[in-house]
Amino acid sequence: MSPRVRSQTNEARVSRWITLGEACKLLGVNESTLRRWADAGHIRSFRTPGGHRRFSEEDLHIMTAGQGVQENTMYSGLNQLTVGRIRRRLQRSRGQAAEWYQRIPDDERDRLRPLGRRLVTLASEYLAKGGRRARLVEEAKEIGREYGRQLAADGSSLHDAIEGFTFFRKSLDDSVIELVQRSNLTAEETVESWELLSGLADQVLLSIMEAFDKKAGTLTAVGSQ
Repeated sequence: MSPRVRSQTNEARVSRWITLGEACKLLGVNESTLRRWADAGHIRSFRTPGGHRRFSEEDLHIMTAGQGVQENTMYSGLNQLTVGRIRRRLQRSRGQAAEWYQRIPDDERDRLRPLGRRLVTLASEYLAKGGRRARLVEEAKEIGREYGRQLAADGSSLHDAIEGFTFFRKSLDDSVIELVQRSNLTAEETVESWELLSGLADQVLLSIMEAFDKKAGTLTAVGSQ
């Protein structure tokens, strides 16, 4: 095989492009969310001559692993800290503390995991960047709606959905506190980071509730017909 052919083969292997439907299934998100992430530059994509989108499988696997294109900031280690903390707490949880988690089917957990990892990465970007925060808030809200839609469709209660999110939020909060302490921020900078994270998390929580409200409204409308 000539060097040129070998180079083209290696490039094709690295840059495999998949359809919109395949990409949505891999990430566990709906089409509008994936299009928005691609338009924002989180995932490489292109359009075929017929107008169909193709997405970089490599970028999708990076996103499902909870990684992202991040600047080298004090928050760049947030994902690893948070995911590790969540795993340890779930392993230690016994009895009532983990009931909400036990009621979520295994396949549903697998579908929700990429959303949680992306949200942690997004929180890291949100804390580090100023001018782009409005866009990041909108993406965080869409993640919350998708999380709520999936749990509502699976028959989970709003109580379990909120309890699950607050468990996730506590782990995220504690990880940010750890990073802040390591960086020796001033009291003012610490308060600012806490307020930013709290505001973002509140928007996600409201979006989860919005998704459940829409599900309940749809069921009520169907039942009244």
